[in-house]
Amino acid sequence: MNNHKFTETLTADNAVLAMIDHQTGLMVGLGDEHPTVIKNNILALSNTAKAAGIPSVITASMPDGPNGPVMPEIQQILGGEIINRADEINAWKSPEFRNAVKATGRKKIIMAGIVTDVCLLFPALSAVAEGYDVYAVIDASGTWNKTVQEVTIQRLVQAGVKVTTWASVLAEIMDDWRGENAESLGNVLAGHTTKYGYVMTSYFANK
Repeated sequence: MNNHKFTETLTADNAVLAMIDHQTGLMVGLGDEHPTVIKNNILALSNTAKAAGIPSVITASMPDGPNGPVMPEIQQILGGEIINRADEINAWKSPEFRNAVKATGRKKIIMAGIVTDVCLLFPALSAVAEGYDVYAVIDASGTWNKTVQEVTIQRLVQAGVKVTTWASVLAEIMDDWRGENAESLGNVLAGHTTKYGYVMTSYFANK
C-alpha cells in the first residue's frame, strides 16, 4: 500500500494557507478554548505562512451581517484581499474562493476556520473530494464546546484530512534549523509560545 499521501511533508513550496471565517461575531461564541489562546494561535499560523512565504487565501461569510468582519490582524499580517461570500456556507462552493486556491497551483491546503464544525469541516471535506491534501489546524480554529470539536475531528479524520496544530505546521515547514526560513520561523515560535521564547534566546545567543 502506498502511504505517500500521508507521509509527504509540508514545505514552503507545496502549500497554501486558507483562513476561513475568522470573524469577530463568530469569535464571541467560542467555548472549546479560551478566546485569548485561540487568537494567539490564529495569529501564529498567519505569521508562520508569512515567514515562510506561503501564499494565503482569506474568506468571510456575510461580513456585513452578525458574523462581522474578519479579525483585522489576519489581513494586516497576510495582506491581500478578503473574499466576501454572500450565501455559501461551505467556502469551497464559492467560485472566487475555490479558484483563488486553485490559482496557487498547490495541492496541500493548510486550513483553519471559525467554526470548526462548519467553516472548517465543510470545505475540508469538499477539497479532499477534489484530490487536495488538507491539513486542518484545530488549535487555530474554534467552536462552541469540546464535544463539538471532538466529533468534528472524528469526521475530518474519517475523510482523510490531516488534523494538526499551528506549531506542528511550523516545525514541518521549517524542517531544519539551518534552513533559509529557520530564523524567521523560530521567531514566530518564540513570539507565540512564551516558554519556547527562552529556548530561542539561548539558541540565537550561541549562533
